[in-house]
Amino acid sequence: MNDQQFQGMTAIVTGGAQGIGEAVARRLHKAGARIAVWDLDQELAENTAKILGNAVALKVDISRWDDVESACAKTLDALGRIDILVNSAGIAGSNAPVNEYPVDEFAKIVAVNLNGTFHVNRAVVAHMRTQAFGRIVNIASVAGKEGNPNASAYSASKAGVIGFTKSLGKELAGLDIAVNCVTPAAARTRIFDQMAQTHIDYMLSKIPRGRFLELDEAAEMIAWLCSRENSFTTAGVFDLSGGRATY
Repeated sequence: MNDQQFQGMTAIVTGGAQGIGEAVARRLHKAGARIAVWDLDQELAENTAKILGNAVALKVDISRWDDVESACAKTLDALGRIDILVNSAGIAGSNAPVNEYPVDEFAKIVAVNLNGTFHVNRAVVAHMRTQAFGRIVNIASVAGKEGNPNASAYSASKAGVIGFTKSLGKELAGLDIAVNCVTPAAARTRIFDQMAQTHIDYMLSKIPRGRFLELDEAAEMIAWLCSRENSFTTAGVFDLSGGRATY
């Protein structure tokens, strides 16, 4: 990619204060993009924005439509336009069989991972339609393809992200707005803190590469999906599973 591939473009990265989101924010910023870091952890978001420079940080709970709508307006006020959305915010939740899974926790995971995806996509699409350009990448998971045992809420919510992405991509296919998602295997981030060690070991055992995903590896694929060069592919699902996915 050109070193200034994203010069003059503005990107929102949800969950941009850490993990895959933070790696993507760094990658896009390095290539010239102005970044809006949306994250529930305001202190971390502000630290990331400060390190990047030419960036804004906003505390956003993507499960709340009012939060998202307000953050979108503030981003437009601060940066003038929205060209790119990378929706990386998400939670894993605890591990338990379905008959023991806490009802409230299941609803919370769906509220963040799936409803939150709807909220942020809905907010930016209205603006992207007016400029007839945009790039959206939603972070799903290989669990959304294959289903991880004792992780029904996470698996179901990420399967929903895949279906939602395919639907929206087709909806916007007549415009230069690409909507795709990626399905990463696990990467060592703070999301591991929500998981049992037995579940972490299970995920690693399923990856033919024999290791977890590196954050910069994810950022490189996502950056291409955000680029103008990605002018044809939309409603797609891109594998980042180290050989685990079977389709």
